[in-house]
Amino acid sequence: MIKRAKGVTISQVADAAGVARSSVSRAFTKPDMLLPETVDRIMKAAEALGYVPNHTARALSTGRHGNVGLIVPDIANPFFPPLIQAAQMEADRSDFCIFLGNTEESPKQEDKLVGRFAGQVEGLVLASSRLSDERIRAHAAQLPLVLINRDIDGIPRVLIDSGSGVRGAVEHLAKLGHRKIVYVSGPQTSWSNKQRRNAIRTAAASAGIAVEIVAASLPSYNSGRNAVDAILSTGATAAVAFDDVTAQGVLAGLAERRVSVPGDFSLIGCDDVLGAVTYPALTSVSNRSREAGRVAVSLLLDLLQSGAIRDVRYVLETHLVVRSTTGAMT
Repeated sequence: MIKRAKGVTISQVADAAGVARSSVSRAFTKPDMLLPETVDRIMKAAEALGYVPNHTARALSTGRHGNVGLIVPDIANPFFPPLIQAAQMEADRSDFCIFLGNTEESPKQEDKLVGRFAGQVEGLVLASSRLSDERIRAHAAQLPLVLINRDIDGIPRVLIDSGSGVRGAVEHLAKLGHRKIVYVSGPQTSWSNKQRRNAIRTAAASAGIAVEIVAASLPSYNSGRNAVDAILSTGATAAVAFDDVTAQGVLAGLAERRVSVPGDFSLIGCDDVLGAVTYPALTSVSNRSREAGRVAVSLLLDLLQSGAIRDVRYVLETHLVVRSTTGAMT
């Protein structure tokens, strides 16, 4: 058993490890600046003495809290947990903690959370923000900010280019003989929704096939299920849904109406978070959410360290993952 002493100072850890006080600080905040064996020696000395870094004291003396914020529109959507996990792991590498906020797809709630986080974090990552460009710029003027899936000049952002995968989806359906398709849209304020809708229209025009838009106000199972009558009324033989959750609802609604997939109707989702577990297995556009979370936090920490805002636009490409819900016209 290690006896935990109270009031252990950074100087005591430095003496025990035979290093300078600054090296102890770096071992806990920027370990990559030290040799691995030095970090290991410091950590062993700290553990033996029962030393725990005092983040509150650091915040008071330096104005730095060691916290960054991450705000997402729907924590229950399976697109976001891998993103959150990767963001947390990247932050932890630099001894930062993540404050997580969930907006329930509400711009008003998002604005409120940004305001509340501002006094407690050193910077923010907004994932799939539903705020207006004007509000995002106003917040970016107050504290360091990085965006995921929102393309605003002058603000560092990480973009998952689902447009490339969606174009592949339309080309795939055209090759299978489909001449009319539907796009089941997502939230109007979603950058990804606008990107996917535009990509489908452009690719459909190039392939010489018709496309109609059916609105699903929220990216949810029920929204997809409730959209099925509108989808079938168009006379289309295939659909591309805003995301896999919506596509899962469409799949259920088609089954309830005894529409065979892919025999009578082909279906494609986006983000590939449920494709391998639906029945039939869902054809979907690939998901880069984990990488987006990691890169966004890395950009934010670089921004905090340098203090200089760079107009970084980091783009992650996507592709179509073909499974069992797409088939040739009979």
